[in-house]
Amino acid sequence: MIGYATLGSNDIDKALGFYDALFASVGGKRLMQMPDERKLTFYGAGAGKPMLAIGRPYDGEQATAGNGTMVALAADTREQVDQIYAKAIELGGGDEGAPGTRGPDAMGFYGAYFRDLDGNKFCAFKMG
Repeated sequence: MIGYATLGSNDIDKALGFYDALFASVGGKRLMQMPDERKLTFYGAGAGKPMLAIGRPYDGEQATAGNGTMVALAADTREQVDQIYAKAIELGGGDEGAPGTRGPDAMGFYGAYFRDLDGNKFCAFKMG
């Protein structure tokens, strides 16, 4: 249902280094980069799959993390959730909640929460 989400960065080169390493740890990669000053860069697992785009804001203003905004990254296993979270923290991301079960046990939701270098919030999760 979701094609891609876009997040802004104030230090695009530093952000791209963070995302290159983070997504490489779980099989993701750069799929496309726009050739303008925004350097809008799309990451994903492959063509036709959901993507995350990182770039300078279109309006030229400072990028800010949205209050109440979060991007959730689907993982294949609980171990992959742990791996994504650990890599984000290793790369200088902020801890927003260590890996663990959330909600009723029957839901089977296992997640970990972190922020990127620009303060954008993420959840890596596995259902079931």
